[in-house]
Amino acid sequence: MVVELISVGTEILLGNIVNTNAQYLSIQCANLGLSLYYQSVVGDNEERLRDAIKTALLRSDLVILTGGLGPTVDDLTKEVTASTIGKRLICDEHTKERISSYFKQINRETTESIWKQAEVIDGAIVVDNHNGTAPGLIIETEEGKRIILLPGPPNEMVPMFQNDIFPYLNNLTPDIIYSKMIKICGIGESLAENMISDLIENQTNPTIAPYAKTGEVHLRVTAKASTQEEAKELIKPIIKEIKNRFKDNIYTTHEKETLEEVIVKLLIKHNLMVTTAESCTGGLVAGRIVNVSGASSVFNEGFVTYSNKAKRKYLDVKKSTLRQFGAVSEETAREMATGVALNTESDTAIAITGIAGPEGGTEEKPVGLVYIGCYVNKNVVVHKYIFKGNREKVREYSVVSALDLLRRCIIENYEN
Repeated sequence: MVVELISVGTEILLGNIVNTNAQYLSIQCANLGLSLYYQSVVGDNEERLRDAIKTALLRSDLVILTGGLGPTVDDLTKEVTASTIGKRLICDEHTKERISSYFKQINRETTESIWKQAEVIDGAIVVDNHNGTAPGLIIETEEGKRIILLPGPPNEMVPMFQNDIFPYLNNLTPDIIYSKMIKICGIGESLAENMISDLIENQTNPTIAPYAKTGEVHLRVTAKASTQEEAKELIKPIIKEIKNRFKDNIYTTHEKETLEEVIVKLLIKHNLMVTTAESCTGGLVAGRIVNVSGASSVFNEGFVTYSNKAKRKYLDVKKSTLRQFGAVSEETAREMATGVALNTESDTAIAITGIAGPEGGTEEKPVGLVYIGCYVNKNVVVHKYIFKGNREKVREYSVVSALDLLRRCIIENYEN
């Protein structure tokens, strides 16, 4: 089944809001095994929206529209959709009663314009909005097409899709879709794709879809079958082969598990405490770790030692080291990691020093040069990196690389 997404709203075109709905729905369509070929954004304009709907219906089996279902005059999605397919709007008493109850619960008076949201397209399946007022609508046309209208606010759209739309779409196909995610660190996107190019070129069912993240590569393996058990069996040999090729570069096969969650689990498992010492990343590594529930039992302290004076004062980096090798050097990173671990009596420590740019680089030490030191079990390793991109990207890559290095060092010292 071919699906098309239309996001409605002038605020999206102007860049006032980020279109997270399209990203979310794209992922869900992939999970459902739907073929997504087109996406578009249309402002709050009747003529252009009608043209977009007409075009989508000509080339797609399913059209999903988000936004434009509110009570104001510029909310046109429902009205334009109805006129485009030759349907009228009718008042849905159930929705009207639900809207009235919603406003009573939040102790607010209703306005006349709000009842616009109780109007639905004649013959549509009405989907209750449990987080707002505008209902969703599912229209099945005589030509065999399907149109789904969803509210624009993500906190309304996402739960509606999860609870009602996903099951509806899943029932349209007899096949069960099952996916497994493999998350990889330490290997770039191009190399990762080259390592499995033969699997991708020869794929039919299951399929492998690579996704590039900052400092990571995610591989989604998806199979179709009549039962979930059959789909899992189809995926097993592919997963096994990918694990064999990427080995310890894989940090998880759980879709929602993050790199920092894996690290916190490792620290808890081996009863270890970690401390961070950061220069160019300014506390971003510590922030990632403490975002994880349970981090308080393993995170000791975090230091942002941007100046040389701070590196000497809190991390015991020698003045002679800074003078001879500079703040951005293997020697300084090593002393940062060792000093912060010993001074805080921590089992593990991660230290970062680098040149994030855009200024500060030289021919000998270019922008993007980063040294990361890791102290684990009284052993210290330092890795040198040269990252490409702007200041933000250099810092993001540094954070991921630091977390990955910590993960590898813990496994090497305590599990191998």
